[in-house]
Amino acid sequence: MIWAMDPTDIEIAPLLDAQPSRLLSQVALMVTRSTAQALERLDAHRNHFAVLATLRAFGPQSQAELSRRTGVDRSDIVAAIDQLERDKTVSRAVDPTDRRQNIITLTSVGEARLEELAGVLERAQAAAFAPLSQTEMADLVSMLGRLREHHRRRVGDDAGTS
Repeated sequence: MIWAMDPTDIEIAPLLDAQPSRLLSQVALMVTRSTAQALERLDAHRNHFAVLATLRAFGPQSQAELSRRTGVDRSDIVAAIDQLERDKTVSRAVDPTDRRQNIITLTSVGEARLEELAGVLERAQAAAFAPLSQTEMADLVSMLGRLREHHRRRVGDDAGTS
């Protein structure tokens, strides 16, 4: 946890507030919490949304491929798929070309659930980023995308050093 008390009640050292990595981390934590709470109201998790959105975009695929495409750890993907299968939003079948793996497919129930979750996330994100204009939001998304690509290219280098 970042703050031991209400963050509006504390003064932050200017040198700390000048660190973009710290600000980014704090905002990411706050937005992640607010979107998680919004999804919890529908008995959902961000990994559920990631799986459903990825299946819609790329079609049926293995659990391993879902893990790679979503960036979600394999054990967490299995837990998400287990829940989604119980909810009938995905189906799981043995891959006919490789019986060691399963193929996950989005169902029509899953399509409807994805729309529901996308709406909830859209509203939660609108609230989280309310201080930004549409232009600022587009700029933020562009800058974050560039930073993500920069760090993806640096994998294996000293990407974690400052």
